[in-house]
Amino acid sequence: MDKSVRRYAGLYRKALEEFNYSDIDGLMKRYETRLKNMYVSPAFKAHNIYLSMNVVLIYAVIAMCLELKEKGLSDQKIMEFSDTVFRKRKKAVAILEKIIAALPGTYRIVEKWNIDDHEKRVKDKSITYDLFEVEDGKIEYRISRCMYVEMFEYYGIRSLCRIFCNTDISAYSQLERKVRFRRYSDLSDKDCCHDVIERR
Repeated sequence: MDKSVRRYAGLYRKALEEFNYSDIDGLMKRYETRLKNMYVSPAFKAHNIYLSMNVVLIYAVIAMCLELKEKGLSDQKIMEFSDTVFRKRKKAVAILEKIIAALPGTYRIVEKWNIDDHEKRVKDKSITYDLFEVEDGKIEYRISRCMYVEMFEYYGIRSLCRIFCNTDISAYSQLERKVRFRRYSDLSDKDCCHDVIERR
């Protein structure tokens, strides 16, 4: 866990520097201490049982959110900060998505990814689907329980789970020439996550 703390603390520092914060060493120390304590908490042990989820990363993001919340930042500002922290990661994913978008079987790749992901989530019980339907050229699902949301809710910042919810929106924006993605609601502030994915 020390390696993970160092890794995410380094990313946190770079973002603090980019946003021109003062007392960066002090803010870093607070973040490192909080994250170390979170990693050894009973809550982390209870949450870190889902094989389809990177709980170490999720907790690192939650720790950042809690630190920034205490500094009085709004949810929107915290999400902008998170985007900055993980900018390189997002760029790498965007490059991969552009490659997929250039392939003739883009929708089939998306379809297989969704089916495989659904299978993994059901198996480890990290997500509860009330609906998961796959038709020719269309996937629709409704989710009533999600451990991403429950982890953020446990720490009193449910609305900031949208940091992870929005990754779907970003991903499908790279594929929009061949795939239409519509999100009607998500669990960050509604009672279900309802998405429809269609072949264009």
